[in-house]
Amino acid sequence: MPSFPHPGLVFRASLSILLALPLAASTVRVYQTNSAGDEVHIIDPATNKVVETIKDIEVPHGVAFSPDGTRGWITCEAESTVWAIDTKTSKLIQKIPLSGHPNNLSVSKDGKRVFVAIVAAPGAVDVIDTASLKNIKSIRVKGGVHNTYVTPDGKYTIAGSIPGKMLTVIDEQTLEIAWEHPFDLGVRPIAFETKPDGSTNRMFVQLSGFHGFAVVDFKTHGEVARITLPTEPGGGHAEGGAPSHGIGIAPDGKTLWVNSSIAKAVFIYSLPDLKVQGYVKTGNVPDWITFAPGNKIYVANSGSNSVSAIDMTTRKEIARIPVGEVPKRNATVVIP
Repeated sequence: MPSFPHPGLVFRASLSILLALPLAASTVRVYQTNSAGDEVHIIDPATNKVVETIKDIEVPHGVAFSPDGTRGWITCEAESTVWAIDTKTSKLIQKIPLSGHPNNLSVSKDGKRVFVAIVAAPGAVDVIDTASLKNIKSIRVKGGVHNTYVTPDGKYTIAGSIPGKMLTVIDEQTLEIAWEHPFDLGVRPIAFETKPDGSTNRMFVQLSGFHGFAVVDFKTHGEVARITLPTEPGGGHAEGGAPSHGIGIAPDGKTLWVNSSIAKAVFIYSLPDLKVQGYVKTGNVPDWITFAPGNKIYVANSGSNSVSAIDMTTRKEIARIPVGEVPKRNATVVIP
């Protein structure tokens, strides 16, 4: 997995700016959507404070960024649109109509396309051309799509369906389905482990109603393991049929971080052997994670309207940041 070597590297109506601070030569920001509100909070990891608030985007869901960090993309559920945002000014560039109600989205490694999860039946992945800001294709899949991802090597787009219980792999060159993997449960968030050549080795797939994740071999297309998370330290509860929602591999590729609503914590697994190394307590219903420079991870706590800022070296929560109503998806961008 990559480190954060230079500015511009991205992590994974109207706009009313409540507070806007001038950007430095290289500015890191964490965007936090609030799924029960009409705003996106922007956090400065240097201070762990909200420094800007984007208003008037009703039910924002997914957020992703161009590889150079200059443009943000946010799905608006209320309008069934994607908002293109200038990250330096936080101003709306254009709204792009979609084929149906969206959930999350992802951006190709070359920045030329955005892949939008269409959760409305029968399910699809809409393809946005970032140069023309047009919806150029809608790829039908089996079941409404919850999340899309681009594989680390940029060759495939992955679509996960909850109602279809299906993981669909799309060839980014042909925009055709390459292969599918059915599950017995709905497909939730996914993380990707890479081989030394940068290609995808394993996928770690969270599933509806399962407190853990499945392990899928990308080459053979088969599930090879299913890992159940510990329940300790406990004190939490699952919401929305997802006891474990939010998963990611640290930038150095050595650990897998996995949210648990039941344990009210994020667990740390070693790679490649998938052994539990420990956990860090979070707020209620940890729902999504994003990594940031400075060896930090930010966990959206949808049940407590906050974000946990965690130091990955000390494995301690260093701040609990108040945000909006039911925060879910978040992402990190380095703005040049």
